Amino acid sequence: MSPSPSTITPYRRTQKNNLMGSIDGSSRKNILFLIADDLGKCLGCYGAKGLQTPNIDRLAANGTVFDLAFTSTASCSASRTVMYTGLHPHENGQYGLAGGTSHFQSFDHIQSAPTLFNALGYQTGIVGKVHVGPAAVFPWESREESETRNVAWAAERAEAFFERAIETKRPFFLTVGYVDPHRDITTRSEFGNAETCDGKFVAPDVQPDQVEIPPWLTDLPETRIEYVEYYKAIARLDYGVGLVLDALDRKGLASSTLVVLCSDNGPPFINSKTTLYDAGTQLPFIVRLPGNSHPGTRNPNMISYIDILPTFLDWAGAPLDFCAPIEAPAKGQVWTRETRPPPPPRRLGQSFLHIIERSDVLPDDQWQHHVYGSHTFHEIANYWPTRVVRGRRFKYHRNIAWQLDFPFASDLYASLTLEGVRRNHRGQAPSGKQEGVDANVLIGARSLKQYVRRPAEELYDLDADPLEVCNLADQPAHATVLAQMRRTCEAWQDQTQDPWLLRDGQSVMALRRYAGEKLHMPRAFDFVLDSAALEGLERYAVDDPRLVQGT
Repeated sequence: MSPSPSTITPYRRTQKNNLMGSIDGSSRKNILFLIADDLGKCLGCYGAKGLQTPNIDRLAANGTVFDLAFTSTASCSASRTVMYTGLHPHENGQYGLAGGTSHFQSFDHIQSAPTLFNALGYQTGIVGKVHVGPAAVFPWESREESETRNVAWAAERAEAFFERAIETKRPFFLTVGYVDPHRDITTRSEFGNAETCDGKFVAPDVQPDQVEIPPWLTDLPETRIEYVEYYKAIARLDYGVGLVLDALDRKGLASSTLVVLCSDNGPPFINSKTTLYDAGTQLPFIVRLPGNSHPGTRNPNMISYIDILPTFLDWAGAPLDFCAPIEAPAKGQVWTRETRPPPPPRRLGQSFLHIIERSDVLPDDQWQHHVYGSHTFHEIANYWPTRVVRGRRFKYHRNIAWQLDFPFASDLYASLTLEGVRRNHRGQAPSGKQEGVDANVLIGARSLKQYVRRPAEELYDLDADPLEVCNLADQPAHATVLAQMRRTCEAWQDQTQDPWLLRDGQSVMALRRYAGEKLHMPRAFDFVLDSAALEGLERYAVDDPRLVQGT
């Protein structure tokens, strides 16, 4: 069970790991951050069958595999900003996809990893996919942006970056953003496998009957056709990771470089990507720590993507709450109350540097046993805000706009998999179509209706129901757990100034300006239409501490 709201505080290190050093060129506390796109746990080191990923598996064998690593949101741009800022999307402003017609961007005052590590004297850079904005908030010193799937090109640019760091004798922080294994957005079933690489990569000869369909998907011919192409894209990703790691070795930098590999979200299939179900948010996370005395560790502790930036700062020897100096106003200009940039939000993540080699579950007073999820948009038309508290056993979803149908990302809607799901009818329910949605069509163990039409709250016992299908929110036997998880969620929303913390359908944060005028609101999630019903509802002031204590 998740802890009570009073325990929601960031963990802070009190002692430095003996690997820490001074922040200068001689300490050589380098960072190599490898980010896959839509990967999920489809890797040999996570037990995937029918697919060979020797290079990533080699990284895992020489490092630590985290089995319970979670992003805040299963959406590309928003997830990346969580990694780079240590803040949830509703804190950093990157509510959905960057670029295109969506064009979401982080708030101007946010301090990201490149900002912080530039201030620490690092040589910072990114190669490949960026997919966040604006550029001023993510000021990598070297920015070689590309959507190419030529992983050999990415490795060449990474090696050139390593050479510059050696020449300048500066520690470096390089991010390599891979496009693989994202879908090819111009075709329905391809994954960019027609694009040339370096002439040496050979895609595996995978047949539809050799792929492993995860339990959260329905095993259909259309899904197997797509998974064959997905496997090929993962194999290309693995090949590219091997090229970069080999370049790091050739330059003699492996012994001074913290290497982290992860994915932005789960596989690009329905029931995973864009959802806060575990299939979309529980992701591969592999760390190779120089001097690791326990290679091949499987770490069972829960980590969140908001912990990534604090861990990088910890590795560099910087305080976890380090902030870069704010530039003074331009000459001849003076900041006013309106123009002065607000201070960056306080990061609540913690460093997992000191627990990397642990293979035991740490107790509550030493490590977190809950993580949070925050999803609001994917594409601009995919508005579906939801918040999640995920404990080791129970998981709570607060679906804020539950009256809306859950939207499909355009590439998932156009996929052969969804077409196959809608063609196939499972079960013998005589009711047939209900409210325009066929109740017999399944996505894995979940009906299409259950996927599209979701209630205001969901509660799952992950021990008994890891696929999150049997909603316990309306079960009297779980009323106490539901109330506690609800309070924990609202305490976190309040602590992180979430604009989507609602009462009577209104944002509590937006209305707090009226707190001094004794504004009272009904204690209901959604807007109360029936005026007679208002008389039976408890009310509270917008600054009432009971907001996060329940009734």
